[in-house]
Amino acid sequence: MTKITRFAPSPTGRLHVGNIRTALHNWMLARQSGGRFILRIDDTDAERSREEYVDAIRSDLTWLGLGWNAEERQSHRLARYEAAFDALKAAGRIYPCYETAQELEVKRKIALGRGLPPIYDRAALKLSDADHAAKQAEGIAPHWRFLLDHAEPITWEDGIRGTQKFDAAQLSDPVIRRADGSWLYMMPSAVDDIDMGITQVLRGEDHVSNTAVQIQIFTALFAADFAAAKSLPAFAHEALLVGREGKLSKRLGSLGCDAFRERGIEPEAIVALLARLGTSQPVEPIADRPALVASFDLGTFGRAPAKFDDEDLDRLNAAIVHQLPFEAVQARLPEGMDAAGWHAIRPNLAHIGEAAEWWRLVTGPITQPDFTDEDRAFLADAAAHLVWGDNPWGMLTTALKDATGRKGRALFLPLRQALTGMDHGPDMGELLPLIGEAEARARLERAANA
Repeated sequence: MTKITRFAPSPTGRLHVGNIRTALHNWMLARQSGGRFILRIDDTDAERSREEYVDAIRSDLTWLGLGWNAEERQSHRLARYEAAFDALKAAGRIYPCYETAQELEVKRKIALGRGLPPIYDRAALKLSDADHAAKQAEGIAPHWRFLLDHAEPITWEDGIRGTQKFDAAQLSDPVIRRADGSWLYMMPSAVDDIDMGITQVLRGEDHVSNTAVQIQIFTALFAADFAAAKSLPAFAHEALLVGREGKLSKRLGSLGCDAFRERGIEPEAIVALLARLGTSQPVEPIADRPALVASFDLGTFGRAPAKFDDEDLDRLNAAIVHQLPFEAVQARLPEGMDAAGWHAIRPNLAHIGEAAEWWRLVTGPITQPDFTDEDRAFLADAAAHLVWGDNPWGMLTTALKDATGRKGRALFLPLRQALTGMDHGPDMGELLPLIGEAEARARLERAANA
């Protein structure tokens, strides 16, 4: 089945790692079936929404490689929400309420004190026409609630959580419109999913009760002949991310693409980690995006919280970097580094930004350590035995082994230190040709005469 999915961020801040995971999974579901991935900007909150955040959302998704097939904005669809509101009002499924936030909080505390669920008591349904007229005369504008049907349980087969069942009587009739006329999340989201033909809603498990409510909104809109579509999307709710400490971390809420970029994390590493985090599939450094998409399976998702660990991301990033071809990173490498240089240095990198420091071993200058008299004599022999060919490092070390009897660390370490100034680093067989014959001999002679 061709799937149509959506990612619906509110532009009230930057995307964080939890948002990114939701976007990625919806993108993968759509791509796996050859379907469509819709970016829906939920910007009905005019006071908090910012255009700079809309631009940032687009930029972050683009950097991650999560292209979308269409973009919608709720602020452009207000007439459609008005039509849905009128249809539900005519069907008797919404009603006006006048309680203040303080009054509702008092009711909530009273219910909790009596051991009752803290849900709205539907007091507004008992108001008479005279009561409504009196409120209007006082200039009190109502907010509007959707009237849940308590007659039947709300059920659906969740793509991750299995069979879900809710008693509507244990849920509050949700507020769908504020007294100032602005919209809350519940109804506009359902209207959008209908109009945009969304076939799969995949989101966090914190939306499970919202889904129960929205299923009734869907069916009420269908009954009111609001739209030609009459089928519900499939729903799946994935476990939320937690940190290593075993609870939700406030830091995860601020960890976004800017922070990843500053740390030198590759988008492919983020995708590889988040694609399988919380599933039974192994998290692996898979840079092949089509292979990741092909393996995506909601049936592998578990119910336990998914643990996000920065150290795992760093390890995965290093492994991804070690796979990247020269062509993919060429524009980000220091001047003069060619494909051979990248191949030599790549295994030593945790982040591509470290390439310049390692490339300095080739271009210089380097700082050599202090050598013993014995090692200086050995390095003088090395300068004398240096010959150039297809394998200068192999030729040099073989000649020195035969001439001096040195082997192992005593053979290799002084040579590496003289040629690079370091005790470790890239494979010398690859690095020495990059340094070049003249410079290599000059370094060996300098070390021998220090």
